Amino acid sequence: MPDTTDADGLTVGQVSARVGVTVRALHHWDEIGLARPSLRTAVGYRLYTAGDLERLHRIVVYRELGLGLDRIGAVLDDPAADVPGALRAQREQVTERIDRLQQLGAGLDRMIDAHERGLLLTAEQQAAMFGPRWNPDWPAQARRRYGDTKQWQQYAERSAARGPEEWQVVADEVADLDRALGDAMDTGVEPGSPEAHRLVERHREVFASYFPLTRQMQVCLARRYEADPGFAAHYDGIRTGLAAWFRRIVDADARAHGIDPDTATWQ
Repeated sequence: MPDTTDADGLTVGQVSARVGVTVRALHHWDEIGLARPSLRTAVGYRLYTAGDLERLHRIVVYRELGLGLDRIGAVLDDPAADVPGALRAQREQVTERIDRLQQLGAGLDRMIDAHERGLLLTAEQQAAMFGPRWNPDWPAQARRRYGDTKQWQQYAERSAARGPEEWQVVADEVADLDRALGDAMDTGVEPGSPEAHRLVERHREVFASYFPLTRQMQVCLARRYEADPGFAAHYDGIRTGLAAWFRRIVDADARAHGIDPDTATWQ
């Protein structure tokens, strides 16, 4: 216990400095009967004794252990109180809290990693899921281009919540869409046709696995699919000319919804 010698007659300010709690807390503890000064001056000011100071130190210790003030009062004032039992119960709560904080810390680490890397899969896992045409550098390129946007934040939040199994579902949906696009181009589906509109809508739904995609954003994305050599090679590897055809069906769908694809912006 701290040294409480020469402690009789201490004012609330002096006790506050010695014990390390605020004057306001001392007044509150006095009001609720948890720690009342034992002495009074001739004019009625309350003063703390060495015994009061020792009780205050014990209150501070129990409070730091997480006990509530009511429980502390019972432990200090009830001769039959099971102090070890109360401390064991508190220890269990502390252990549970530590476990929750460790889980929170792991979640924060994963979220940080997702914001910095995007896709939380190894290059080998990406190739196995998304196929040999997938470029594992694409997430890093997207981070450099879009890392300060709302969409990247949404993508990172989704990525942090997914493991390999969840990403496999996304990969399968993307592969099915790619096949459907290639088959539609082969069969001569025309831009602006009902089937083309359905494919464009399906693309927006599948892409929502990464972040919500507006029609204007979809126009910008289709333009990038055609212009960027990496993306163009991916889609043209499925069907020659697929990147350009996909842009045409997206542009036609945008016009059908009152959007000029020539002036569409990322919004």
